[in-house]
Amino acid sequence: MLFFFLLYWDTKGEKNNGFDVLYHNMKHGQISSKELSDFIRERATIEETYSRSMTKLAKSASNFSQLGTFAPVWDVFKVSTEKLAACHMELVRKLQELIKEVQKYVDEQAKAHKKTKEEVASTLEAVQNIQSVSQALQKSKENYNSKTLELERMRKEGATQRDLDKAGVKVKKATEVYKSYVEKYASTKTEFEQKMAETAQKFQDIEESHIQHMKEIIQSYSCSVEDTHKQIIEVHKEFVNNMENTSAAGLIQKLAESKGTGKERPGKTKHKHTAYKFVHLGAKPRKRKPFTIPDNSFYSSSDSEEEDERRKFHVEIKPVQPNNGTHQHKATIDELKASIGNITLSPSATVRHQHISRRRPKSSYPPKVANSSPPPTAPLARAESSSSLSSNTSLSASNTPTVGTSRGPSPVTLASQDPLPIAVAFTESVNAYFKGADPSKCIVKITGDMTLSFPSGIIKIFTSSPSPAVLSFKLRNTSKLEQILPNQHLLHSDSSQSDTNTKDFWLNMPALTAYLRKCSEQNPVSSYYNVDVLKYQVCSNGIQSTPLNLAVYWKCGSSTTDLRIDYRYNPEAMQPPGPLTSVQVLVPVNGGVTNMQSLPNAIWNTEQSKSLWKLNDISEKSENEGSGSLRAKFELSDGPSIPATLAVQFFNEGSTLSGVDMELVGSGYRLSLNKKRFTSGKTSII
Repeated sequence: MLFFFLLYWDTKGEKNNGFDVLYHNMKHGQISSKELSDFIRERATIEETYSRSMTKLAKSASNFSQLGTFAPVWDVFKVSTEKLAACHMELVRKLQELIKEVQKYVDEQAKAHKKTKEEVASTLEAVQNIQSVSQALQKSKENYNSKTLELERMRKEGATQRDLDKAGVKVKKATEVYKSYVEKYASTKTEFEQKMAETAQKFQDIEESHIQHMKEIIQSYSCSVEDTHKQIIEVHKEFVNNMENTSAAGLIQKLAESKGTGKERPGKTKHKHTAYKFVHLGAKPRKRKPFTIPDNSFYSSSDSEEEDERRKFHVEIKPVQPNNGTHQHKATIDELKASIGNITLSPSATVRHQHISRRRPKSSYPPKVANSSPPPTAPLARAESSSSLSSNTSLSASNTPTVGTSRGPSPVTLASQDPLPIAVAFTESVNAYFKGADPSKCIVKITGDMTLSFPSGIIKIFTSSPSPAVLSFKLRNTSKLEQILPNQHLLHSDSSQSDTNTKDFWLNMPALTAYLRKCSEQNPVSSYYNVDVLKYQVCSNGIQSTPLNLAVYWKCGSSTTDLRIDYRYNPEAMQPPGPLTSVQVLVPVNGGVTNMQSLPNAIWNTEQSKSLWKLNDISEKSENEGSGSLRAKFELSDGPSIPATLAVQFFNEGSTLSGVDMELVGSGYRLSLNKKRFTSGKTSII
């Protein structure tokens, strides 16, 4: 017990501060944990910045000249740079996970320190007792010495016997007091040393555990960095090997194969006389025949003359009517404009597959699909939430989905032999109506959207493959959903499933490929394209389904209005529980408000006659475990006020209210990101 010796020898002093030193040393351990978390977070930020810069550099390699024999080398640079960016982004992911572990340890450390403080309360009392007894002992000793010296002085000076008797009485009394404090100090010291021995051992155990835990965190940090360095070395070796295997002859051979016009020499050219027949432009036109292509002409294998005749294209060229040259040119342009104006790209155009389906074996893309056209620009209209996978989505942004937009540079290297990366986002919106303080009158509606995000590089793989792997997934925890509305243009499901807690889906790959190609044409610089695949409504259980329970109380008088809003954080409504951020409460108050007093402080908008509270993040770690009240007193010039409807806003990143989740089925794809969040929709109190 090294700490015990520190405390023991400290009792020889006058202030007995050893306990205070060790207690604050324990508290400093918590500060060190937070500082270590900040250090790792800063390292992760640096790595992420570097990874994004490398991704941008790799993307620039795609924009370099693709002409000449050197063009394939840029692909080697691009792939190698993308893999380096992926290595650093993987380190970012590991560091972020480590930060979560450190934060979890900080929280556990705070709880342990709080418990220790309660357990050593009796030791603190013993410290205070011995400090008090030590001071009293010192004073009694000084008083005893003073009275004894006074008696000796009086004897030497020949004082009267009466004065000597009085002084003797004082010496005797001082001696008794001094003796009593000596005895009291001895008993107090025994209790003090016993308590200190126990406390010293407790503090030492805490410190040893703390140091060991910190070393484990640093070890994880070191291993993550070391693994990244090994990956970078492997990527560099691969780059060196690729460049060594890239010869001048090989590059020239690739150019010849891609740009060659043929392997045989052209023969001699023979002149052939061609007779031309002149036709009078004013001749009577022949009867027009329709331009038709039979549906079965694409798939029929018949060689009959009848079929050949049906496959012929019957084309009639209408003679041009004689007219003035200027008017003729003008009419041609007008006709051309009219024709172009009438050309439209219909999203409902279909491609039939009846003949293909009858050749498909019974053991076979999912059932056949009658409509493989690209879906419209917004496959699913959404009113409650945004479809962007961006992490910096603003709650005040438009609720219109932004389909086909970029999430940012892709840190992923796409190769045909590797599983293709996709990302998924679940975005939910809770709409709640609270009436006064009655929880039974709370009405709740929760809706959600599922969005898939594809890196731009996947389009090339889809289009170059005659039959890309079907993207299939399983939706979990569907028993909590009242209704599921899949995107009928892109998504198929098995309606015969008996498991109420899961549901299987697979995508129409031709339609998905066509849609992603269209998005790429509309926004070719994007690195990611988002696709809304389904909407759903969550089963609600009144106020128990809301992450923030609310109640309001009004007291309206002729000259003043008193307002109180009670709120309570409800972690059971979320999967998993997470903090509510950007919490705002907006309250309209009429009656001519001349002055407002609020706790906590609110902002009063005179033009709109509204008060606004902006609160810190609300969670179980908040004061009173996320419960509190907003209070305000309004002075009126034209009262009384009429109770109005309050609006509440909040946001969460990392959780959902439904607990719904997604799992890929089969091979060919991997899930690189699973993003979950929810936001308040129309949340009001009256």
